[in-house]
Amino acid sequence: MTAEPRVFYEFGPFRVDPDKQLLLRQNQPVAITPKAFETLLLLLRRNREVVSKEELMKTVWPDSFVEEANLSQNIFVLRKLLGDIADGRRYIVTVPGRGYRFAEEVRTVSQDGEELLGISSSAPNIVVPEVIPPAPAAKSHRRLWPYVLLATGLGVLVFLGVALLTRRHSRIALAGTDSVLLSDFTNSTGDPVFDGALRQGLEVQLEQSPFLSLVSQDRIQQTLRMMGQHPDARLTPAIAREICERTGSAAVLDGSIAKLGNQYVLGLRARNCRTGDILDEEQSQAARKEGILDALSQMATKFRSRVGESLTTVEKHDTSLSEATTTSLEALKAYSAARRVQSSAGDAAALPLFQRATELDPQFAMAYVFQGFGYNDLGEPTLSAESTSKAYQLRDRVSDAERFFITASYEMHVTGNMERAQQTCNAWAQTYPRDFVPHGFLSGIIYPIFGKYESAVAEAKKVTEMDPDLSIGYNILALNYTSLNRLDAAE
Repeated sequence: MTAEPRVFYEFGPFRVDPDKQLLLRQNQPVAITPKAFETLLLLLRRNREVVSKEELMKTVWPDSFVEEANLSQNIFVLRKLLGDIADGRRYIVTVPGRGYRFAEEVRTVSQDGEELLGISSSAPNIVVPEVIPPAPAAKSHRRLWPYVLLATGLGVLVFLGVALLTRRHSRIALAGTDSVLLSDFTNSTGDPVFDGALRQGLEVQLEQSPFLSLVSQDRIQQTLRMMGQHPDARLTPAIAREICERTGSAAVLDGSIAKLGNQYVLGLRARNCRTGDILDEEQSQAARKEGILDALSQMATKFRSRVGESLTTVEKHDTSLSEATTTSLEALKAYSAARRVQSSAGDAAALPLFQRATELDPQFAMAYVFQGFGYNDLGEPTLSAESTSKAYQLRDRVSDAERFFITASYEMHVTGNMERAQQTCNAWAQTYPRDFVPHGFLSGIIYPIFGKYESAVAEAKKVTEMDPDLSIGYNILALNYTSLNRLDAAE
């Protein structure tokens, strides 16, 4: 009986050996995770056909329930390995609402390179053995950012901070594990530009602090759902206080803005979540609209120095809000709306609002980096790389925390230099010990690519310790355990 010939697939400079699970570029092996290889193999066998996301997930993970973000991470890894992002070549195309398609012609050949015309690239007799899955990317908001990269989304990002003001009644002492919830500002000026913009601005300003921690947007939305509220419900003082109490936070911060003649009066009040007692309240005035962001920055800086943060770190990490984000209230409002949409509906859905923010302020670095996530989610790697590169070029106009985020994203998305990305995340985690995002990047993207699953497990545990209610942290941890064949721990 004649043995079936070994089948290989060729496209561009690449050759794929299904039996040995090898990806070769000009006869040189390319490092690839097992699940990414399976994803590629299915797309090759269905060359030029649209393969649904559901079929890909069922085929690559036949015995496991996984999120779509896992598949998105595999697609992202494949595009990087094949050069889709680097040179604009489009091997894998996203078909919106349907799935993915391998766009290049694939040749089915024998070991010596002879084309096997009688064998279809979708031949059913070739079976890819089940192998251990890699971990997914981290999220920042809906996904960790990264999940950022998990459809990227992400994510997934968390803003650190708390807020207060300049006139005080009492001193607030926060412990190293305390978190604070920031409500929406009460706007009685009649000017809608302040809606969303002031809360976002204060949040960004205070996330510079390595000491402070705000309740994340993901956790806020999760708690709102538990309360029977819409996840994008306005955080009135009453709703914010209930969320604060449910999340075990130390204080809720209520902001306000009013107009007194030609002056703008800003106020912030800190309340104990459980008792409702006023812990501190302050006011600040701005003579004109253009001075409001500076007044907000000054209030944040004074508050940081009074809640227990050392003067050294306050002085070291204190970029004014206009420099850390934008001088435009309209751009900040668009950015705030984009972050909310991103957290609830994903990176692609938020893309138009991030684009609006950069149209209003072409120097808005963080809006560019999130544009990159949105384009990546839509399968536009070239546009994604362009936006992320623009953010990287503007990294001198951001806070220290934002600079770490932009640099790590650039190294992972654009240059593919994972050694540098690892160094950046390590420095980020050391500088901001209460931020789980660098640990998410390390555990969900960087260490799995290196095959360092033990290190990935250790980093994933840090994510779950920092935010026990963040589901993606457990997802990353479980997949890394699976990669180590520690199935009991994964379960």
